[in-house]
Amino acid sequence: MPAPSPAPHGGEIDEVGALHDLVLRSLDDDQAQEVVSIPLQGKSSIADHMVIASGRSTRQVASMAQKLTERIKKELGRNVRIEGLPIADWVLIDAEDVIIHLFRPEVRTFYNLERMWAFEESAAPAPADA
Repeated sequence: MPAPSPAPHGGEIDEVGALHDLVLRSLDDDQAQEVVSIPLQGKSSIADHMVIASGRSTRQVASMAQKLTERIKKELGRNVRIEGLPIADWVLIDAEDVIIHLFRPEVRTFYNLERMWAFEESAAPAPADA
């Protein structure tokens, strides 16, 4: 009797879910504000999830970014790429399957990434006239 075949990419999905959960948990622990997670799977090849959050100051944004990268390394053994840490108005963390944007509130409002990546709203068909 042949062995059952494994589900395609099952381990990969579990790893992405663990990473996404870790990101959300870490941001919650660090009191990030207005955390938004945007699912990208099947919509973009850059990542499976994009997480956007705010910190109250550049110091909090930098601290959240540093702690998050350390947690990802420690718990999942992943190295991440990080941009914008010295200024910390907008820090981008590329963890491959999850992209994290950490902003000061004013900078987040200016760039409004949530609107840019709001697939559901822009993909919804216009109502037909009756």
